[in-house]
Amino acid sequence: MQRTSFGDMACSIARTLDVVGEPWSPLILRDVWVGMKRFDEIQADLGISRKVLTERLTHLIEHGVLERRPYDRRPRYEYHLTAKGAELVDVLMVMAGWGDRWLAGEAGPPVLYRHHACGEVGGVELCCARCGEPMHADNVDVIPGPGSAAPRA
Repeated sequence: MQRTSFGDMACSIARTLDVVGEPWSPLILRDVWVGMKRFDEIQADLGISRKVLTERLTHLIEHGVLERRPYDRRPRYEYHLTAKGAELVDVLMVMAGWGDRWLAGEAGPPVLYRHHACGEVGGVELCCARCGEPMHADNVDVIPGPGSAAPRA
């Protein structure tokens, strides 16, 4: 089944979905981020078929989100986040915060985050890069940027 490509749309959300919009990709990135670097570890954790995992890993490597590094003489590899991939994990952390708030139920969040800088356990919050204040859908305006699509007649 051919997926619709969003990569050419003048929308950063669409372009991001073109890289990680398939449901397995964020879970693969999560696994690599928490330390599962080898194919068999990721496959066992997710219960994903070898074919689908190979396809998703190849896609993430082609988009510069993961890199493959050999770990022995046989053709065996570990998968590591690139700088691009590590920044994408930040997006996943914000998604996890939403899931913790709205979907975790009485059991509470399945994982917690300890901040290296202060040692405290806390949540992730989206903040303005200029002033540091929280940013939410109800306190921002969306305005055309330099890469926006040409106005329609």
